[in-house]
Amino acid sequence: MGNIRIDGRIVEYAVAQDDAEASAAAEPPPKEESKADSKDKPKVIRMHEKLERPEMLIGSTYKVKTPVSDHAMYVTINDIVLNEGTEHEKRRPFEIFINSKNLDHYQWIVALTRIMSAVFRKGGDVAFLVDELKAVFDPRGGYFQPGGMYMPSIIAELGHIVERHLRSIGLLNPVGPSEEQQKFIDEKRAEFEARNSQRDAFAESSYPNGAQLCGKCSVVAAVMLDGCLTCLNCGYSKCG
Repeated sequence: MGNIRIDGRIVEYAVAQDDAEASAAAEPPPKEESKADSKDKPKVIRMHEKLERPEMLIGSTYKVKTPVSDHAMYVTINDIVLNEGTEHEKRRPFEIFINSKNLDHYQWIVALTRIMSAVFRKGGDVAFLVDELKAVFDPRGGYFQPGGMYMPSIIAELGHIVERHLRSIGLLNPVGPSEEQQKFIDEKRAEFEARNSQRDAFAESSYPNGAQLCGKCSVVAAVMLDGCLTCLNCGYSKCG
């Protein structure tokens, strides 16, 4: 490259750029969101442990009567409504109370309800409590509910109550047999009851007399159909 001679004074200059860099530099900078626009957007409130308890909460009370105790227990779960009146409105469990005349369970009732309430207020996925409670077994043995469902312990029944409540507020998705499975169950149940019309008038179970315990749903509803043990409650069959 040859030498370039400059005879006059340099009054301005520019740095040479590629075409892409030059076009990017020519574009105006993006507009920052104004404070007025940010105020229009609602602030989404999520469950966290520093959320203050409102004066009034919406709750549901469930009665638990077990054959292992003379007195019933009443389980109350109170919910807090987050982002009320907006598209982000949600109902989340906030606290739980258990009331019973049986003072033998007083200590663990107080401890359990305080821990569960603290977990509720912590936020996040609290559905794990259901599996943890339902997995507790009483060393003295469990019991059957009216209707034939087996409960391994009082704590496990409490887990079923929490699960039922979480499904009612939409935190857990409802589960059950599909429409085709329910139709199949109803047909097989009608067929079995037609063959075994003689029933015990004093039986509390809504399922046929002589039914066995289902290994999947823990309900005494499994009967022999077409040479295979089939559950009339959930449709489970050992033959697939």
